[in-house]
Amino acid sequence: MLKPVRLSAAVAGLALTLGSLTVATAHAEDTPPPPAPCAQESAQVDKAEDALARVTAVFERQKERVAKAKVKVDKADNANERAKAKKQLAVAKSKRDEAKKAKKAQQQRLAKALERLAECEAEQTPPTPAP
Repeated sequence: MLKPVRLSAAVAGLALTLGSLTVATAHAEDTPPPPAPCAQESAQVDKAEDALARVTAVFERQKERVAKAKVKVDKADNANERAKAKKQLAVAKSKRDEAKKAKKAQQQRLAKALERLAECEAEQTPPTPAP
């Protein structure tokens, strides 16, 4: 009676071994193709351009708020209103300056990303033979 148990165990072990080999080859065939050259650099440039657009929009809004705050200071009738308007103007200027710094930093990030993309594309193009 031990022979049929050993035989079935051997068959089961063989089936597991062969089954795992077919699964391994199936996974090897399903691997995605290699990414395009410079795809990461191109994605970084796109991301940096989108971020620059957002930061630029914020900066424009802050500039408008500063302009509105200046008008409020000019239109203030008494000292209390003028003091309140000046505080709002100071806050608006501070936020505008922060947005300006963020915009400049994002412009530098975009320039660096464009530089990396250009370097990558230069590496990908084959050198032209001299005649």
